[in-house]
Amino acid sequence: MNTASLRILAAASCLLSFSAVAQEATFPIRTVQIVVPYTPGTGADILARILGPRLAERWKTSVITDNRAGATGNIGTDFVAKAAPDGHTVLFTATSFGTTPALTTKLPFDPVKSFAPVSLVATSSMSLVVHPQLPVKSLKEFIALAQRQPGKLLYCSPGNGGPQHLAMELIKLETKTDLVHVPYKGSGGALTDLMGGHVQAMVVSLQTVAPFVQNGRLHMLAILGAERSPSFPNVSTIREQGLANLEVETWYGILAPAATPQAAIAKINSELHALLQLPDIREQLAKQGMNAAGGPPERLGNLVKNELTRWARVVNAAKIKAD
Repeated sequence: MNTASLRILAAASCLLSFSAVAQEATFPIRTVQIVVPYTPGTGADILARILGPRLAERWKTSVITDNRAGATGNIGTDFVAKAAPDGHTVLFTATSFGTTPALTTKLPFDPVKSFAPVSLVATSSMSLVVHPQLPVKSLKEFIALAQRQPGKLLYCSPGNGGPQHLAMELIKLETKTDLVHVPYKGSGGALTDLMGGHVQAMVVSLQTVAPFVQNGRLHMLAILGAERSPSFPNVSTIREQGLANLEVETWYGILAPAATPQAAIAKINSELHALLQLPDIREQLAKQGMNAAGGPPERLGNLVKNELTRWARVVNAAKIKAD
């Protein structure tokens, strides 16, 4: 290669490096649209509305939350998959992003190839609760009882294909127990019948079930997340009970369209990480029963891949169909 060619290559390399630095320095250059594929008031929506204004303050530009609900989150998710890959349109998604592909025969996007992970934002623990008259004090005792009485114990959920349903089916699959699923249309009726003794068990979020456990109407056997809850310090985690492969958490994260420049992803990730360290932000999340997460984009990317694999296995084994 002659000297002139080397100079051209060197100049091109410098130009690309300058462009990447300039893009990182100037992003965002217009309004950032955070698409929440769920209705207002859901966990992802609450988080987006907590973090969006703080990002706007840091970036000196508008950050809007755009609810595009429908089709179990697929409408908003597909909108982002087809958006311009420049970092100005991102998806604030949740656990259903990892479960829906297993329940849907055909999606208009690929949950891995159509997106670039940006950041895991928060997690929230679920718990296994039972009617207080059920003669068990731990998850292992519950499993032993179910194994002695196959097909006799009933568990409820807010509906077919939801995280609560899938979590219990995971427990059934890994422990080889036969529990009968009773689906409801929402948590209210399910909890009412559980407290009334018409069904015996349920997987449910901590914040939803907390008051009923505290007043003795339900008994909590295990925290399904990675850490004990400050609200229930005496309830051990599923890992502490020797069943780490049953660990399940609700999660919330931000994804960008595939091919979004790494500079833009890095900028959003670093800003979110900084916000998630602030005491007032962590306090607001705690009030919602959530734990701040953060970390590099790969943390979310690995989580999504693991979730897709896990729930496809559970859905296929249990032959689950969504409502």
